[in-house]
Amino acid sequence: MSEDIFIQTVPEDPLIAPVIEGLFGEYRDRYGDFFSSQPPEDDSVFSAPDGAFIVLLRNGEPVAMGAYKRYDEQTAELKRIWTHRALRRQGLAQKILQELEHRAAAYGYRRVFLTTGFRQPEAVGLYLSHGYQPQFDTRLDPEVYSRPPYDGRLPFTKTLKAQVPVTSSAT
Repeated sequence: MSEDIFIQTVPEDPLIAPVIEGLFGEYRDRYGDFFSSQPPEDDSVFSAPDGAFIVLLRNGEPVAMGAYKRYDEQTAELKRIWTHRALRRQGLAQKILQELEHRAAAYGYRRVFLTTGFRQPEAVGLYLSHGYQPQFDTRLDPEVYSRPPYDGRLPFTKTLKAQVPVTSSAT
C-alpha cells in the first residue's frame, strides 16, 4: 500500500527535480518552441502568503505537483499542475487540483483562474469535469487557439467555496 502526502515547498527544492523536469520535458514534447517567446516565470510568485507550491509524494517520491500565485486580490492563478506519466489516470491531478483550491480558498481567494495549452485535451477534460468555466469556445478545434489573434493558451475560471482563513503557513 502506498502512502501519499502533500508537502509545500519551492520549485528549486532538489527533492522535486524529477517532477519539474517531467513537466518541462512534456511541454517541450507537446509544443516544441511554441511558447519559447514567453519570459520564464519568477518562481518567487509561488511563495506564501500569496502563493503556494505543492508536491504530492508517494512513499517519499515526488509524483505530482501544482502551484498557485496571486492573479489579483480575489483570484489565485493555478500553475504547473502535472502528474508523472506512469501514474496518470489514478486521480492524482484531481487531488492536486482540489488541494490547490482548498489552500487558495483558505488564504482568502474567492476565485481561481488557469490556462492550459491547446495540445492538452486531458487537462481541458479535467478542468471541465471539476466545474471550471472555459473562457473560450470548446466547440472549436483547439489548434485554432494556436494562431493569431490567440496565443495558444486556453483560459478557465472557477468560483471557490469559502474557507476559514489560514493565519500561519502550514504544510
